[in-house]
Amino acid sequence: MKLDVIKLDGGEAGTVDLGDEVFGVEPRSDILHRVVRWQRARAQAGTHKVKTRSETSYSTKKIYRQKGTGGARHGDRNAPIFRKGGTYKGPTPRSHAHDLPKKIRKLGLKMALSDKARDGKLVIIESAALEEVKTKALAKHVADRGWRKVLVIDGAEVDGNFARAAANIAGLDVLPSVGANVYDILNRDTLVLTKAGVEALEARLK
Repeated sequence: MKLDVIKLDGGEAGTVDLGDEVFGVEPRSDILHRVVRWQRARAQAGTHKVKTRSETSYSTKKIYRQKGTGGARHGDRNAPIFRKGGTYKGPTPRSHAHDLPKKIRKLGLKMALSDKARDGKLVIIESAALEEVKTKALAKHVADRGWRKVLVIDGAEVDGNFARAAANIAGLDVLPSVGANVYDILNRDTLVLTKAGVEALEARLK
């Protein structure tokens, strides 16, 4: 697959050959769904917590004698049936992460990249580098290209000036190639790769 390469200001910068084994894979919704679920589960904090009857602040003294009252038998006011008592089998801190084979994760990333390429939502730029931190200038470039919800993936490292300029632009996110992931790619309207980003992703996924 051959795509045109443009400069950040829209000028032409030649073409680039994209490997079909990375950018020409037929997307499958079940694989993409599995990878996204795996990502979101790993990102879940899992810090939800309730107090059990051993952790609530009432006294542990028996509230009344066992027999002869005509009422049900009770120990203390921490029991779950009482107001402000402990919660029975409530959530406790835990990890929501689950295992997913590396082959499936790798395949999911290939499919996400291929999906953007197939839909014409993949743009290749020569580089994502700025001589100085100018958010206004970068915002103009983004507006001129018609990019609204866009993810830029660079090579091994993101240019510092570009990253700082992009930080204040709504809808523009920047990642190094090592941070490329299925959820972020599918969640954006346009995927922009630098030439260095293409080389890094192909080296990672081939």
